[in-house]
Amino acid sequence: MKFTELATTVREAISVRRVYGEPYEHDGVVIIPAATVSGGAGGGNGRDEKGQEGEGGGFGVGARPVGAYVVKDAKVTWLPAVDVNRLFLTIGAVLIALLATRARSVKARAKAAG
Repeated sequence: MKFTELATTVREAISVRRVYGEPYEHDGVVIIPAATVSGGAGGGNGRDEKGQEGEGGGFGVGARPVGAYVVKDAKVTWLPAVDVNRLFLTIGAVLIALLATRARSVKARAKAAG
């Protein structure tokens, strides 16, 4: 894939269509899902000692849901998505940091008192 083709593909992959899903309606309520989309790309070209040329590249796209807009009776509200895995990872990291800090604090007090 040539770099110009790659750039076009990346541009198409990272678009508003990826951020906002297709709205759907149920019982007079319209729901528009939304996501955070990020991506990156890289590429290059070169020539070897025999004069042969080459080029290449790659890209990646990541997305995660962040919530949905709900349209009901001409009022728009935002309902955030809760990432339970991220929530538990954050709580776990805070608890580990708290326990490590507390252990050092107790050790330092015991050393200062003795």
